[in-house]
Amino acid sequence: MELQIYQVDSFTQELFKGNPAGVCITDKPLDESLMFSIATEMAISETAFLSLNDMNLRWFTPKVEVKLCGHGTLAVAHILQQSGVAEIGQQLAFSTLSGTLLANIQPQHIAMDFPEPVLEMSPTVDTQFLEYLGIRGEQILGMASFDDKLLIEIESEQQLLALQPNFEALKQLVGRGVLVTCHASRDDLDCISRYFAPWVGVNEDPVTGSAHCALAAYWGDKLSRTYLKAYQASERGGFVQLERLGKRRVSLIGNAVTSLTATLKL
Repeated sequence: MELQIYQVDSFTQELFKGNPAGVCITDKPLDESLMFSIATEMAISETAFLSLNDMNLRWFTPKVEVKLCGHGTLAVAHILQQSGVAEIGQQLAFSTLSGTLLANIQPQHIAMDFPEPVLEMSPTVDTQFLEYLGIRGEQILGMASFDDKLLIEIESEQQLLALQPNFEALKQLVGRGVLVTCHASRDDLDCISRYFAPWVGVNEDPVTGSAHCALAAYWGDKLSRTYLKAYQASERGGFVQLERLGKRRVSLIGNAVTSLTATLKL
């Protein structure tokens, strides 16, 4: 058995930037244990699996299946366009654990229609948790929880870029993911963020689509804006444009480039 597999850098127009995702597209669904094995072999934050017969899309880290993955969805839409399965102007509909997700293939980018999470403001956070993140209480300007994850706004980009979390210590505490953000100092950006998820095998994610759905809600309310430009300040870095569509939906807008095409022999 041979499978075509790709690696795609999402939320970037440059190779080796953005967030790399594995992509495996088959006519029929693969066995779940095989998808886990392929995701482990790819050894990147997420690998996306699409079965064309039912347009069912699933995403796996090397350790767990996730309910929502923006960069993996963008990578799949990019490969469908690149391979001629999808054309410019076409809208793709994927069936996922987060419901139906839409991807619109446009001339300059791909726009994805995702759910906007409900933010629970001012959650209770253990001081030890903040200590392991490297954040002091006086640096925090706001906090919220969403989908079992935590969003923390801090004072400055300098503080954000200087964070060096103790990932081994964090894994000893209960958690799912931590999104740390601040207002951007650059005029061409609205917000900057970093995302940490050592509990699912990803210490720092390069660019996180699902986290930007929460950023659209948080910064959209704070800045009274429906359209935002965001940058995730990981080592690779990546840009995401955000548009609040109403009815608790967010458009994540970005680009992708293929970095690797290979044949997996099973």
